[in-house]
Amino acid sequence: MAITDYDKLWSSERPLIARKLTARRLANASRVLAGYYASRATKRPTVWGLPFSLSFEPTTACNLRCPECPSGLRAFTRPTGMLKPDFFEGVIDELAGDLMYLMFYFQGEPYLNPAFLDMASYASGKGIYTATSTNAHYLHDENARKTVESGLDRLIVSIDGTDQETYQQYRVGGKLEKVLEGTRNVIAWKRKLKSRTPHVIFQFLVVRPNEHQIEEVHRIGADIGVDEVRLKTAQIYDYENGSDLIPTQDRYARYREGPDGKWSIKNKLLNHCWKLWHSCVVTWDGQVVPCCFDKDASYRLGDLSTTSFHDIWRSEPYDRFRRSVLKSRSEIDICRNCTEGLKVWD
Repeated sequence: MAITDYDKLWSSERPLIARKLTARRLANASRVLAGYYASRATKRPTVWGLPFSLSFEPTTACNLRCPECPSGLRAFTRPTGMLKPDFFEGVIDELAGDLMYLMFYFQGEPYLNPAFLDMASYASGKGIYTATSTNAHYLHDENARKTVESGLDRLIVSIDGTDQETYQQYRVGGKLEKVLEGTRNVIAWKRKLKSRTPHVIFQFLVVRPNEHQIEEVHRIGADIGVDEVRLKTAQIYDYENGSDLIPTQDRYARYREGPDGKWSIKNKLLNHCWKLWHSCVVTWDGQVVPCCFDKDASYRLGDLSTTSFHDIWRSEPYDRFRRSVLKSRSEIDICRNCTEGLKVWD
């Protein structure tokens, strides 16, 4: 099951999200949904609302070198940098009335941006549900306290092994003990400050080296006191000839092996994508890209440093990209390895 920027916002988090809903946001979401289904029916892009989910990239920098991550591999062609608070606040001011969910993550480690928690606090003050994903190496006591005080609603902690040897096979350069210590710090400050937030999630990326530790990660999560443990399937870039990272347990793999020994993605590439109507990604330097699969920002649909978000969202480049998805999704390279976005709440 894939963890996306909007997935499964229910269960124990439902009361947290309910507090963020307003009549305006619900009306906008209804327009977004209606436009999406109208587009599917007519095969022409119809956009009646603004995105209610947004991913903002605090930085492309990262302290780890994970093997399937462009940031970890230092494989970007786009520049590395830090999101500036004044620019961020300007975009949020434009969108806050309709925006319900904000993910502070695209590539990189958010806590490397020294202004990250201030930006989280700003968005939280606008009544937006805020979330981030971290490798938890910078959750020392002070940052843990500031994280709770910022009003951040969801904290996804990547923990991809239950012992150091296994953990470092994917999280290259990382220390499992730092992850556990940082998570404990956040849990402790939640208790001290009597805060319901952030909702802390252990995210376990299931790969072949760690698939035998699924039961153990649930036990560790319960011992520490996280709110949830979630399993995530791994995206593999060069999967056609197989990979040592693809799990042997089929339910945790995005790919399957064919009779000819070649591997392919399990899901069909249907010609529609919910993400293009309800969400998008903004890079640290203001480039608007369609989704989190465009990691190198190859499909730049507008620049927020020169153009308003409203104008970009309904621009010809954006509509052209939506039309191409409705016509033939398989012809778009970032879509061919995608397991998300095919339907509402997939």
